Amino acid sequence: MLADTFGRPLRFIVTAGQVGDITTAPALLNGLQAEAVLADKAYDSNALRALIADMDAIAVIPSNRCRKAVIPHDVAIYKHRNQIERCFNRLKHYRRFATRYERRTIHFTGFIHLAAAMIWLQ
Repeated sequence: MLADTFGRPLRFIVTAGQVGDITTAPALLNGLQAEAVLADKAYDSNALRALIADMDAIAVIPSNRCRKAVIPHDVAIYKHRNQIERCFNRLKHYRRFATRYERRTIHFTGFIHLAAAMIWLQ
């Protein structure tokens, strides 16, 4: 999921539970204009950092422990990453999202659209 500065959902892609989130990151960032992209350690890859640099944005991503050369990040800006967590928590207020009642992905995606619209109206 991609959220804005205020923690409102912008884009999302539903994947299988065992799929890593970094596989969908380029699709979420496609065509986006931003000053900075904040993400956690799971998104630390050279390819994603290059994509963010091509957007003329700053990658605020802490380095993974297995990286030999640590890439510094702005800690003050990284503190705002909690906005995506707040976005997920707002979506979890909708029981249908939190427990994933829908078996079909298209139905679940439709409900996420509805819940995201409700969050934007708040």
